[in-house]
Amino acid sequence: MQSVKYSYNIPVLLVFLLFGIFSFSQSSKQKQLESRRQELRREIQKINELRSQNKSKAKTQLSLIEDFNYKIGVLSNLIKVTNQQANFLTREINTNQNKISSLRDELSQLKDDYAAMIVKSYKSKNQQSRIMFLLSSNNFKQAYKRLQYIKQYTDHQKEQGETIKIKTLELQDTNAKLLKQQEQKNTLIAENRVVQNTLKEERKQHQALMVSIKKNLSLYTAQIKKKQREANKIDKEINRIIKAAIAKSNKKAGKAKSSVNFALTAEEKTLASNFISNKGKLPWPVEKGIVKLGYGTQPHPIDKSLTIKSNGVRIATEKGAKVRAVFNGEVSEILKMRNVNPIVMIRHGNYLTLYRNLSKVYVKKGDKVKTKDIIGEVFTNPSNGETILSFTLSKGTSTENPASWIYKM
Repeated sequence: MQSVKYSYNIPVLLVFLLFGIFSFSQSSKQKQLESRRQELRREIQKINELRSQNKSKAKTQLSLIEDFNYKIGVLSNLIKVTNQQANFLTREINTNQNKISSLRDELSQLKDDYAAMIVKSYKSKNQQSRIMFLLSSNNFKQAYKRLQYIKQYTDHQKEQGETIKIKTLELQDTNAKLLKQQEQKNTLIAENRVVQNTLKEERKQHQALMVSIKKNLSLYTAQIKKKQREANKIDKEINRIIKAAIAKSNKKAGKAKSSVNFALTAEEKTLASNFISNKGKLPWPVEKGIVKLGYGTQPHPIDKSLTIKSNGVRIATEKGAKVRAVFNGEVSEILKMRNVNPIVMIRHGNYLTLYRNLSKVYVKKGDKVKTKDIIGEVFTNPSNGETILSFTLSKGTSTENPASWIYKM
């Protein structure tokens, strides 16, 4: 008599382990994509809300082009992310279809084997009882082996039955997952079709507006250059004020006034360190908003031969929006310049945040503020209804990209 033997195939176990890790990785990627897709959907909702608020206002052609460019960019990203999700689902659907096919084959084989085992067991019982099978042994050792064989055979039957149950449940679970994935994919495809139609309409309006603008391109080019000169003038003045503040801090500490960095006290060093440790996690300077103009030098959306130099970001927000300090600090300056709305400068050790284009200021120079403290209100242009906050972040006089510091900017 041969006893039933069990062995574990290490390569097979390794394959299952790797498959589990791969599945987890795929699931994690899907969650990231879904999170990003929902962010983009919320961003489009914000754009539509802001457009709706300013519908009655006559916006400038330049402002309209910025709006179209921004929304077109967000819509394009949403389509891209949704396509990536659909592609991932397609791969997962194919994997599960193959798995279902394999499980069905395996289950069929298990059932056949189990049926054969039951038939054999039944025939064995008809031929002779277990007691007679044991009593017919030549010696005690053989009887013991036969008893072990009967036990192993019975256990194996039970295990086969349990395996069939487990595989049946696994097949049902995989089928349910497949149906859910197919449903998700169909939903994504339907949503993407709507977004693509919206994008097509936005591009159509954008092109029509560009045709109108190009008829008087020289006029708009002059306006663009004028706006850039005004922005450069403000940036130059801010830079002068920061340099003066640095020189003052160094003089107070008995250091060279020519230094490009603030002379920090122990408390200010701790504050700067905490500020750095929160990079990428700082709150937005307004509760709701979209970035209409990013940081850095970039081609102008109307005249590509011209460049925009942006030392910060321009955030479109709702009328009456309150401005919040993005981190603990001290109000370093309240800047007031001719024909320019107030600017609040907050110092965080050797870092500075500037909040430009305010209509109201609720703090004064020297005030200590905490994260999310209300420091003012954003100015709303009465002619076009736009509420734009310009936000700048710098280390001394060197500006940095706020998107690297503000959470999900």
